[in-house]
Amino acid sequence: MNEQHCGYVSIIGRPNVGKSTLLNHLLGQKISITSRKPQTTRHRLLGIKTENGNQIIYVDTPGLHQDKHTAMNRYLNRAASSSLVGVDVIVWLVEALRWWDEDEHILKMLQGSNIPIILAVNKVDKVKNVNELLPYLKEVTAKHAFETVFPISAAKGDNLIELEQKVTQLLPISPPFFPEDQITDRSERFLVAEIVREKLLRRLGAELPYRITVEIEHFAEEDNIIHISAVIWVERNGQKAIVIGHKGKNLKEVGQSARLDIEKMLDNKVFLQLWVKVKQGWYDDERALRQLGYKEEY
Repeated sequence: MNEQHCGYVSIIGRPNVGKSTLLNHLLGQKISITSRKPQTTRHRLLGIKTENGNQIIYVDTPGLHQDKHTAMNRYLNRAASSSLVGVDVIVWLVEALRWWDEDEHILKMLQGSNIPIILAVNKVDKVKNVNELLPYLKEVTAKHAFETVFPISAAKGDNLIELEQKVTQLLPISPPFFPEDQITDRSERFLVAEIVREKLLRRLGAELPYRITVEIEHFAEEDNIIHISAVIWVERNGQKAIVIGHKGKNLKEVGQSARLDIEKMLDNKVFLQLWVKVKQGWYDDERALRQLGYKEEY
């Protein structure tokens, strides 16, 4: 019988580099929301993949960045930094042909780490001239003693099988920590709130204020229908008007789109109610953040 490997793998990188897209593709199932807006991922989340007796526990986290001006920024950095503690492998995601200040910041954080680090160079499918990629790969490879460097496309799945094979080889020999059919450590309530937030991000795009969050107030099954009430919290009345939209159009479309995804996830008919409320200053208030579910869980 082949030896079983099991362990924790942290996916790190600057904001909006494709960490959640990579996790969803590796799992073959969407558990982490995605959008083009930075700070889409706000919580530490486990994605659990069990295959051929091996179990990889991926840790998806907010992007590591240098902004510490608000309570939310400080929370995001703590959540991201925590992913470097107690893991067996680090997969560091960078963007092909780009090297940002945040990447340099992460490199400094990793100096002296004895955790095996795989550098995954993402978005190679968008590189038009392959001749430009080779010098870039040589340059980034020289920045640290990486286990290996993989050019990948998280969106298209390019080279992810090879990446995962290498990850598995680096994990300790151990039986699985979680049941074979478990894919995340997060509750259905959490995943529902994240789906609603994703639809807001995608529906409103540049209009949507960063200072927005979703809280589930009611989640119960009645007569084979799951009834869910969610509050969308903003900081000002002007933001509330943006989320609701003209004659409630934005809120209605967000609700319809979210309900379809929630029904697919829960495999059940869903009745979803959305409310928009104002809580001034919550984004820069440690106590308010904890009340809204931004807690240290690691």
